[in-house]
Order: sequence, then structure tokens, then C-alpha cells
Amino acid sequence: MMQINYLAFAIPLFLGFILLEFVLSKRMGKSVHQFAESIANLNVGITERLSDLLTAGLFYWVFDWIYQHGAVLSIQENVITWILLFLFTDFIWYWYHRCGHKVNLLWGFHVVHHQSEDFNYTTSTRITLLQSIARGLFWSVLPWIGFPPHMIFTFLLIHGTYPFFTHTTLVGKLGFLEWFMVTPSHHRVHHSSNKIYLDKNFGDILIIWDRLFGTFAEETEPPVYGLTKPLKSHSFLWQHFHFLLEMGLAFIVAHTWKQRWEIVFGKPDDLDPYFREEGEQLFHIHQKTGKLSLRLQQYILWTTGLTLLILFFTILWERYLSTPQLFFLSAWVIIHVISTGAMLEKKTWVFYLEYTKMYILLGLVFFSPIYPAFLWIIVLFLAFFTWYFRPIKQWYVQVLLTV
Repeated sequence: MMQINYLAFAIPLFLGFILLEFVLSKRMGKSVHQFAESIANLNVGITERLSDLLTAGLFYWVFDWIYQHGAVLSIQENVITWILLFLFTDFIWYWYHRCGHKVNLLWGFHVVHHQSEDFNYTTSTRITLLQSIARGLFWSVLPWIGFPPHMIFTFLLIHGTYPFFTHTTLVGKLGFLEWFMVTPSHHRVHHSSNKIYLDKNFGDILIIWDRLFGTFAEETEPPVYGLTKPLKSHSFLWQHFHFLLEMGLAFIVAHTWKQRWEIVFGKPDDLDPYFREEGEQLFHIHQKTGKLSLRLQQYILWTTGLTLLILFFTILWERYLSTPQLFFLSAWVIIHVISTGAMLEKKTWVFYLEYTKMYILLGLVFFSPIYPAFLWIIVLFLAFFTWYFRPIKQWYVQVLLTV
């Protein structure tokens, strides 16, 4: 019997809800999706799904090792312990999330989730590998207490699914659920840059922790989404590393170890905004590009769709893929998200990334059973694109990167 990874089906499931939200928003006359924002959001989500190939098994192994070698208690699986674990996981998530907003290093991992100036289901996909690692470190206390790893992973899946549905503006307040559950209204507050909403509503499933610890705020005025100081770029790399770069620049010029400690573990509000500006100048980050040509948008949609399809089957059949095949498929995904981010910025150097993707496809063919039969086709393909490199680049830039 074929062994497949059922987690792959999260991709079409979530994409289906994203499409449903888009259709409903149009019928309701609401504009909640911007093309560039949605693509940038999906790019982050695509890499997070890819990273799950590495982190899911690794974290299970870590949790199991802690449970086998250091568990304080031997907790048995029953109704009461399932309820207790649910409360524990949500409580730990609250503090992990709150620390993610209050500690510079953790904010450097989490900030990507808050960069989008849209608030819709695509925003929920903005989870990074570093954020997943930080979350896993917080959850490592659970196997130490004595909860079995399979129980913990069940709630990891629940906590990975429920928040998806709180990232929407199409759902209003939900009556009595507002008192104890995290609802879309509560989470809209959390993603807002309004002064009265800053650092509020950290809960993941239950809002009771915010009510208990004084971080609750009700939605009373229209939220303004994104960072207090918005990014100037849709670049995949800049979105991921800009705050860590700011910290690095500040760390270099700090005079004392106390100042360096505060740069790493202090509050994000205390980091001098000057270092963002210095980083933007260093990497030539400018204002977000305006109108994109219809042809460019269609090309980005087509390549994103192809990449999602590649990602789906890579996760689905991971057990049957060789290491070289996994490498080339992963390389395609990573280069795609970087290149589409550069396309949104209309960077002409993106052509070199797109050119590299062709060689990745050739690498996949080379490590597949059909390679010998297509050897001469591959040679001719390489010769053609090498000989006509400059004309192809000129055509690409002219067709795709001009309005």
C-alpha cells in the first residue's frame, strides 16, 4: 500500500477557503485582497509548508526524546488529560505569542506575520521557519511535564488550523463566543497598528488569557493593518530578515554589553528606527512598486500555481523521492518565492533566477528514470538558452517587467 503524507492536503484545503473568501468578498462588494500583498503572503506560506518536511519529524523526535529521558510525570491519555493539555497548549501559546511581541529576537522571527497591510486568509499563511522553531521551543515544556508526544502533535495540528479562520474581515462579531474564544474580531485587533490596539489579544484559541492578564481589547474602531512603520518592499528576503538586520546593525555600533543585551532581548519599540533606514539604503529598498502589467500578474499567478502543485506532490510523495530530487524540488520552491517577490518590485535581475529554474528542471530530469532517453534534448536545450541568453533576457524584461 502506498504511503503518502496526508499533510499535503492542507494545501488544497486552505487554497479552497482563500478562493471562497475572495469570491464572497467580491459578491459583498468588499475589497480585501490586493494582488501584490496576497502573492507576498502566499510566498511566506509556501516556504513554511516546505519547511514542515524537515521540522515536523524533527520536533516529534525532540519531544519524544524529552518525554523518554526527562518527563517529570507519567500522564495517561484520558478525557481529563486531553482537556488539561488543551488548556496548557493554549496558555503556553499565549505567552509564546506575547513574548514574540515584547522581545526583539523573537519579534525578529514573528514580525513577518504582521507585515501585510491586508487582513484575509492569505495573511494567515505568513508563518516562518524561525517562528515555528521558537514556538516548538516553548512547547518543549509539555513533554517535560509528561504529556505524550502524539497528544502534543494533535494540538499542534489544531493550533495550526484554527487561527487560519480568524484572519478575515468578512465575519463580524460572534455573540457569546466573543467572551471566551479568539474570534476574527479579536484577531483583527491584534493585527492592527492602531495605537489603542497595539500589543493586544495574543490568544490563539481562547481569549480568556488576555482577559486575565490585561491584554484584551475589543474592536471599537476600524483597524489599520500592518506594522506601525510599514515596509517599503514585497521582497521575500527583506520581509524575512529586515528586523534581524536592524538588530545586527544596532549590535555592531553598540558600545557596551548591556546595550547589546538590550538589542537582542529588549523591546522592539526601543530599537532606533534609524537602523531600518540604514538597512533600506544598504540594500536599495524603495517604495513598493505601483501598477503591475496584466501580463506580469498572469505570469506570477501561473508560476505560483505551478509551484503550489509541485509543493503538493513533493509533500505527498516525500517518502518516494530521492535526496537529489527533494533538493531540486525544494530549490525550485525557494527560488520561486524569491523571484516572484522581485517581480513585484520589478527587479530586472529576477531573470537570472528564472533562468536558474530551468536548470533546476533539467536537474530533476537528470535524476529521474527518463534521463537517458532525453539526454540529447537536454544538451540542445542547454545550448539554445546559453547561445541566446542576451536576446531572451531582453525579451523577458520588455514583456514582463514593463506596464
